[in-house]
Amino acid sequence: MDAIGPRMGAALLIFCLRILDVSIGTIRTIFVVEGRIKLSVLLGIFEVFIWLTAVTQVLSRATSSPLLMTAFALGFAGGNAVGILVERRLALGSVIVRIISSSSAPELDQYLRGHCQRVIAFSGTEQGRATTLLYAIVRRKQLRALVTEIKRIDPKLFYAVEPLRESNIDTLGPLPHRPAGGRCSRRSESSRR
Repeated sequence: MDAIGPRMGAALLIFCLRILDVSIGTIRTIFVVEGRIKLSVLLGIFEVFIWLTAVTQVLSRATSSPLLMTAFALGFAGGNAVGILVERRLALGSVIVRIISSSSAPELDQYLRGHCQRVIAFSGTEQGRATTLLYAIVRRKQLRALVTEIKRIDPKLFYAVEPLRESNIDTLGPLPHRPAGGRCSRRSESSRR
């Protein structure tokens, strides 16, 4: 009866260690795909150290307590979910938002140019109607607010979001200055020439 307390404590420790190491592994894998090498290496060191600590605890006591193996497996499952949630919360990097609008393109264009790192507009047709295709680069942290606003401007628009994995422009640099009104300060076309 006295061994139940230490076993439960060990099981809880293993569960938490597995959540931690698998969460780190999930985030590290996402960073590997995004090409963030230095951060991936650093996270990998911590991930393996924590994993070794957990697996040593399980293997040294596995025959006497199947509860530890269960905690190990449950920690793995929970760690995947926690890792994905943490990565979404961090929302690192930028995305490309493609927007197709038939009715509110000028308002969308103006809004996007004031809130995005880069905006490109194309004119086209869809079933004989004039449409505009807008490409906007935005930081992932700002995506939810941006989508809410563009849907408010044009409830009938179509949009799609893609990760920006590689680019020849600096998408992590500072955004252009925004005065109190929320619009980006931009030089006029004549001053750029």
